[in-house]
Amino acid sequence: VQLVESGGGLVQPGGSLRLSCAASGFTFSFYAMGWVRQAPGKGLEWVSQISSGGGSTSYADSVKGRFTISRDNAKNTVYLQMNSLKAEDTAVYYCNTSRSDRNYRGKGTLVTVSS
Repeated sequence: VQLVESGGGLVQPGGSLRLSCAASGFTFSFYAMGWVRQAPGKGLEWVSQISSGGGSTSYADSVKGRFTISRDNAKNTVYLQMNSLKAEDTAVYYCNTSRSDRNYRGKGTLVTVSS
């Protein structure tokens, strides 16, 4: 399993970013995918998840209404559209997928929300 995130960067409060995660090494369309984040000095926080077919999504209360998760099974890619960004969204964002015996994460992409 390989997960490679991209799309992070510096953005002003109220701005938008779209993160991407390219997956390989497994049958992407078979598995749910998600995003987690880690703010400086804090633990991992679950952000969002999408079902294998994309028909079911869920979000943490802290991002609901501002973030949208989606996937393209033809491209083996999952996305996180982030709008109305706040300073408290500053974190390293990781793409993840879980199996019965372990959880997989990429190396992450840094999102910094600052004026």
